[in-house]
Amino acid sequence: MKRNVPFLLVLIFMLSSVSFAYAQEQGEKTLGEAKAPVSMEEATTQVPQAVTDDAVDAEMKLTLEECVKLGLKQNPSIIAARKDLLAAESDVKRQRGAFGGPVTAKYGYTHYDDVPRSGDTPAGYQDQWAFSINVSQPVFKGFELLSKYQKTKLQRASTEASLYNAELTLISNIQTSFLTLLQGRMEVKSKQDSVARLKSQLDVIQAFYQVGLRPRVDVLQAEVELATAEQDLLIAKNTVDSRAARLNTLLNLPLEKKVDYSGELTYMPFSMTLDQCIDKADKGRPDLKIARKAVEISEEDVTIAESGFYPDITADFNYSSDGDDPSVSSNKFNYRNRPDSWNIGANLNWEVFSWGQTYYDTKRAEDNVKKIKAEFDNTRLEASYEIKDQLLSLKAAADRIGVGRKSVEAGREGYRMAMARYQAQVSTNNEVLNAQSRLSDSEAQLIQALSDYQVALAKLYVAMGDMNPSLKTN
Repeated sequence: MKRNVPFLLVLIFMLSSVSFAYAQEQGEKTLGEAKAPVSMEEATTQVPQAVTDDAVDAEMKLTLEECVKLGLKQNPSIIAARKDLLAAESDVKRQRGAFGGPVTAKYGYTHYDDVPRSGDTPAGYQDQWAFSINVSQPVFKGFELLSKYQKTKLQRASTEASLYNAELTLISNIQTSFLTLLQGRMEVKSKQDSVARLKSQLDVIQAFYQVGLRPRVDVLQAEVELATAEQDLLIAKNTVDSRAARLNTLLNLPLEKKVDYSGELTYMPFSMTLDQCIDKADKGRPDLKIARKAVEISEEDVTIAESGFYPDITADFNYSSDGDDPSVSSNKFNYRNRPDSWNIGANLNWEVFSWGQTYYDTKRAEDNVKKIKAEFDNTRLEASYEIKDQLLSLKAAADRIGVGRKSVEAGREGYRMAMARYQAQVSTNNEVLNAQSRLSDSEAQLIQALSDYQVALAKLYVAMGDMNPSLKTN
């Protein structure tokens, strides 16, 4: 027995040396050497940029900018908003027609029970045909016509701003869906790498267990961790499919249409200050334009209400013709058998007293102006807050990208060393699994930070009222 002790010691030393060499070889083959620190712009190299299996069978390929352009072209909500703008333009033309006098024509036939008489003398036909025309041209209506016309023009401008607002909202939804889809694909790739590492770890543990160097509990623990990772991978794949379907919906594409949404989550520096962003929003945000137009429209309503204090003046022209035949070409009862006559005149209609209706209607319109101005001020405050909030989110995400990059570097090196130590029989399975978990968590945090950064950037451009389909910052 004593003779076997040196032999066993030599055998254990040889196995340890081979295991350590194997661990070093596998660690270098799988993970490589730890990368040197890189710039913020290269942070995305720390996590795997996903290439989907569907890209091979895709029916079409779309970048972020192409998605935005396609959505603006065929999304039903944008089409509806454009039709609304066309209706507003028609309303302007309709109101412009109110400046002209309406022309009213009448043509009819009347049968009397007896011949019309003036005393014993016939004064008309028993069967009479008549034709008449009236033109009533408004001359002055207390500025009501002009104010209504100006109001419809303001409403058209407001509708145009509403269309722009709908386009910005759609762009925000498309960009957010696109970026979260890229995030989901990167998470799938990260989880696939995690599954591959756990499978490799399980193979090593099973090999040690078969030669009696590790207990059965290590194998079971590794199998549980692998099964959990595979479930997480399945959930991540389902999330990606759901996000792709959502993006198809926003682009008005069939849900099952295979599209290769091509892009990467990258860091793009943003250099505008808060004041610059707010100034840009004051000029470009559609909701601020809508609020300004609402104030101007309410002021026109005051003028319309005040029109009740003024007289209504019209110029009228009347033409009539009657006779005993449908052509009304002659009438023996008129002077020189002429069937027709005409007259022209002016009319003034002034409602002198209305028991305060016009006064209080005007006062109501003035109070409404003050209310809408207050709402406009509140809209501006909310816009400034939204910009400030998105800038803070952008800065926080940028800081998290830097921290996440270093965390991934440390996690990869930690996993490589833990795997090597385990294969050299100087650490436990728990240390390897913990290192694997830390690496997966750090990759997930970096992916989330990259996604949050670009989503915040997209929302910031929308908050400024700026269309930026490609999210370029230069």
